[in-house]
Amino acid sequence: MNASRANNPLFGPNRFKLGVFSANCDGGLTMSLAPERWGANWDDIVAMTQIADEAGLEFILPVAKWRGYQGKANIYGRSFETLTHGAALGALTKRIAIFSTVHVPLITPAFGAKAIATIDHVTHGRAGLNIVCGWNQEEFDLHGVTIDQDRRYEHGLEWFRIWSHLLLGGPEFDWDGEFFHLKRLHTDPASVQRPWPAVMSAGFSPKGRDFAAQAADVLFTTMSELDQAPALLSDIRSYIARHDRKVDIYTMSHVVCRPTRREAEGFYHYFAEEMADVDGQAYYRRQRGPAVKDAAGNEIRRPLVNRFMRETGKRYDGAYPGAFPLVGTPDDVVADMVQMSEQGLTGTSVAFLNYLKEIPFFVQEVLPRLERLGLREPG
Repeated sequence: MNASRANNPLFGPNRFKLGVFSANCDGGLTMSLAPERWGANWDDIVAMTQIADEAGLEFILPVAKWRGYQGKANIYGRSFETLTHGAALGALTKRIAIFSTVHVPLITPAFGAKAIATIDHVTHGRAGLNIVCGWNQEEFDLHGVTIDQDRRYEHGLEWFRIWSHLLLGGPEFDWDGEFFHLKRLHTDPASVQRPWPAVMSAGFSPKGRDFAAQAADVLFTTMSELDQAPALLSDIRSYIARHDRKVDIYTMSHVVCRPTRREAEGFYHYFAEEMADVDGQAYYRRQRGPAVKDAAGNEIRRPLVNRFMRETGKRYDGAYPGAFPLVGTPDDVVADMVQMSEQGLTGTSVAFLNYLKEIPFFVQEVLPRLERLGLREPG
């Protein structure tokens, strides 16, 4: 490990790493009308983050949102901006990595470098960047910005190269590229982490995976069934190999962990099927699209069907598309995580219908089991 990243637990010794995803937004990682769903109140976010910090989880990963998913619940309609969110949480935590999610069409590389460097100093080397090139034009209409859907990853890669150059420190430099023409670039202070803070990116499309393979330390992919992992990981590694880099691969999960399997599966059915925000789910799928195309123009279907949908024939529209359902007893949850690790995933993000109410049981029951199996060191 790079010694200058020693304070960032993303590069720590745990074999299977865990982070909390999307808690800066109401609804978290659901599209549910359930009244007990996450409300994204600031004091609750702080309390939950401090539990995760004390438990030794690796990271907090927020979502940058500017418009909700409409529907009756309008999930994500309320959210905290991620750079200011990151600086605040960074000052209130001790060990956990704090990521900020940045839409590169909205933030200049120089502003992004200054902001992330600030959080890196606040946290003494625990900041991270989740770099997003944008996909939902309706969100960007709010800013008067148009996404070039065909060139967004090329634009994002040039942005990253300027941002990372700035955080190296050193003398001023000019940049005359395809998307940016900038003069006398400079930022001070440079980042604590060297050469720059940890970078995450989510990539499902071929272009998205190739972008992450060049820019990120961590690539997130969607996986709704464990048997999808071998093919997904093999494809992703082919992109990483082209650039001769080390990139860890994670997935995202939604956790319902209860003392009994019946209780866990019943609660999942309650919030994801009985209380589903069908209109919100339809909006997401309409904006996102069910498939992407490869270089030859062939459609690649997104992995959106999980075991509950497959076994029952129901839609479970209250669940977030593509999130892996870690649903069951602590032993069930751990068994799935073990299989994820064995198949080559470095870790997963976790989300809950109500983070603050549910994370204590997860910490108390799941983490010790992972420690006993050698996937995590004792907290």
